[in-house]
Amino acid sequence: MIQNPADLPLALYRAEQTRALDAWLIAAGTPGFVLMQRAALAAWQQLQQRWPEVRPVTVLAGVGNNAGDGLLLATLAHQAGWPVRVLAVGDPARLQGDAARARDEALAAGVPLLPWRPDQVLEGILVDALLGTGLSGAVRPPFADAIRAINASGLPVLAIDLPSGLSADTGQVLGVAVRATLTVTFIGLKLGLLTGEGPELAGVLVFAALGAGAQARAAVAPEALRLAGAALPVLPPRPRQAHKGLFGLLLVIGGDLGTGGAALMAAEAGLRCGAGMVGLATRPEHVLASLVRCPEIMCHGLESSFALESLRQRATVLVVGPGLGQRAWGRSLLGLAARCPVPQVWDADALNLLAEGVACLPGQAIITPHPGEAARLLGSSIAEVQQDRPAAARALARRFDCVAVLKGAGTLVAAPDGQLALCDRGHPAMASAGLGDVRAGLLGALLAQGLSPFAAACLGVWLHARAGEQAGQEGRGLLATELIPLARQLLEAHSPCLG
Repeated sequence: MIQNPADLPLALYRAEQTRALDAWLIAAGTPGFVLMQRAALAAWQQLQQRWPEVRPVTVLAGVGNNAGDGLLLATLAHQAGWPVRVLAVGDPARLQGDAARARDEALAAGVPLLPWRPDQVLEGILVDALLGTGLSGAVRPPFADAIRAINASGLPVLAIDLPSGLSADTGQVLGVAVRATLTVTFIGLKLGLLTGEGPELAGVLVFAALGAGAQARAAVAPEALRLAGAALPVLPPRPRQAHKGLFGLLLVIGGDLGTGGAALMAAEAGLRCGAGMVGLATRPEHVLASLVRCPEIMCHGLESSFALESLRQRATVLVVGPGLGQRAWGRSLLGLAARCPVPQVWDADALNLLAEGVACLPGQAIITPHPGEAARLLGSSIAEVQQDRPAAARALARRFDCVAVLKGAGTLVAAPDGQLALCDRGHPAMASAGLGDVRAGLLGALLAQGLSPFAAACLGVWLHARAGEQAGQEGRGLLATELIPLARQLLEAHSPCLG
């Protein structure tokens, strides 16, 4: 869960880039120890706000700068009259520089500094100050044992900067990781906190800049942008003399026997989100259902790809894959669609057939794989995709020269030139059938209205996730079609039809 997402910065950084921001601040005149003090104060203030009742605070400290933040937090708690102790995981004598100074200040203030033992009973509010952003390999004992003890305690946990054991770059768990209740992160918002396992392990996420303002951000380019505010593309207002021909003919191709609803949902989403005209090329058995459900859609029943030829010549955007299937009917339609020189969205079975080499992806395309489909497209495993989702998204974009939308927690949008955007919105109730079909139609509608593939993917993914958040407020049992009117309302609020 993200606390006040609108208050989080747009720029997302890898650990190395965050360290560069830290170095820039120090070079600009802010001593490293002052930054450590600011971090400790920010975390202490959040701890008091979240758990205002006086209770023991237990800081588990490692042997790096993350430990220094924890030791200074312990000093602040002790000075405020809270019962507090620091459990040292590793030898405190190994602390160097600012972290050693923080240790000395804590001892001088009278903070109990005790060695951590595996059989030690933890109590109160736990502060995770074990491992920072420098972790690259798997967590080893005794830190792995301490992390397991934290997770087994059932106590509230505040993680300083990021949960120990979580990769700041990828959101991968490096063997074992702390499951935090609250994470206070500093200077630069870490990409790994918002994708992969990061959102689940971070708990409530709070950002403290510690003085890293616009100048610092201008000095260090971010790894990615979070989809919100100024990072969201905008559709221009429509002219007063607008007519349907200005906003494209979106053709949805899919809906084999037994999966006709997928293609129909994609077509309806495309129409409701602004495409000028929407056609549906599907099995003849589904035409009646389409006319009853949404007569505004021009539905064509196709027995084979021959009947698709005239339709695709008039289309300005294609959405291919919802309910397409992998039998001869779907394969023949995909082969013909692949030769159509217009922007396209490939989803679902179109991606599985692409992985098999049935057809080549045309230019100006968006693909929308989930991790399983991404693994097939890359010839890897789901585990490998999830270990480094940003790298996987970029690899897909480069390999197929397209815009890749890698779905999942912290959906990523990657362009062939390396641009990367992340969507941190959504709701667990969205784990329901058909939502990908709605997203595909929404992306197609934005392409039909003139957005570039990368811009359409960014805006469409955000609209879809925000609509899911709203619909998800009622909990389980969300229907994919419930997102369609909500996405339309959100699009109008974001990009009004009339200027």
